Amino acid sequence: MTTNTARISVTAVVGRARARATDLRIGGGLLLLAGATIFMGIITAEALYPGSFSTGANEISDLGGTRPPNSVILQPSATIFNLAMTVIGALVVAGSWFVQRAFGRRSVTIPIAVLGVGALGVGIFPGNTGNPHAVFAMVTFVSGGIAALSAARVTTAPFRYISFLLGAVSLATLGTYMLLGDASPMAVLGIGGVERWIVYPVVLWITAFGGYLCGRADAGHDQEPET
Repeated sequence: MTTNTARISVTAVVGRARARATDLRIGGGLLLLAGATIFMGIITAEALYPGSFSTGANEISDLGGTRPPNSVILQPSATIFNLAMTVIGALVVAGSWFVQRAFGRRSVTIPIAVLGVGALGVGIFPGNTGNPHAVFAMVTFVSGGIAALSAARVTTAPFRYISFLLGAVSLATLGTYMLLGDASPMAVLGIGGVERWIVYPVVLWITAFGGYLCGRADAGHDQEPET
């Protein structure tokens, strides 16, 4: 009886470990794919932009449509960028579900899910829509930085520190520019440069975090790090 109970217990533990590894692998793969998609989507939209486009003067969202009232929408860049944002939003939301299954930490997965919703909104409501776009863009900025900070709780060194650093850089850039405006030390980069210092750390983080999760699953590390 004792032997059978022990076997059942071992089988259950092995089953949970395999299920968790699968969740890590799928969730990580989705996040990694999301990061790669937005990187390549932005590069492609910029390369095919038929007008003048400046990294310093233009916001990233200008690829999908510039702000009203005199909005400019240029193809094929607008379709490429908006489609890329919509796709990555869906990928990140789906990835957050598997990350939740693996870790059971809402403090980690809720910011990731909100990041996905924000990106999805940016794709559905391009820059030319005005306020709806601005709201979803701000949701994306804030939740992305918070997600990177929160993810440090379920990762191990050295990635734990890298995750925290990327989130801190994104939020610090956003915060100083919101508070100081043109007096911000980052203002010299132009509005486009400032936005990229907010967005790209998050894009780098979500790509790296996805790879981290996949590697963790393959290595069989099914124990959470100490917090």
